[in-house]
Amino acid sequence: MTLPIEELGRLIARKRGARGIRAAAAEADVSPATLSRVENGNLPDLATFAKICRWLDVDPARFLGVQRDTSSAVPDRAVAHFRKKPTVSKETATSLGALILAAQRARQARADLERGE
Repeated sequence: MTLPIEELGRLIARKRGARGIRAAAAEADVSPATLSRVENGNLPDLATFAKICRWLDVDPARFLGVQRDTSSAVPDRAVAHFRKKPTVSKETATSLGALILAAQRARQARADLERGE
């Protein structure tokens, strides 16, 4: 189920409860001012978003509308996103993609061996 990003502030307020913003921010590993801004509807940067989602114990994919592939024995999959502006050559991007896929296959093979498959 996808959550609207506006729900992030409400979830923060609910988890924080009667505790002060400083105590909650320390738990979330963000500054009190940042937690207060996000609680009041401002959008955080990506690193802060990740910290807050961990603190809330909410999968960030729920806010992003991303469906995770849970059929894989190894749930965490390597994904690469390259910027639209070409910062690397096509050959370099292709090589990096191949490297990421090879690492993912090796990780899956290791998991299969550990399970005795």
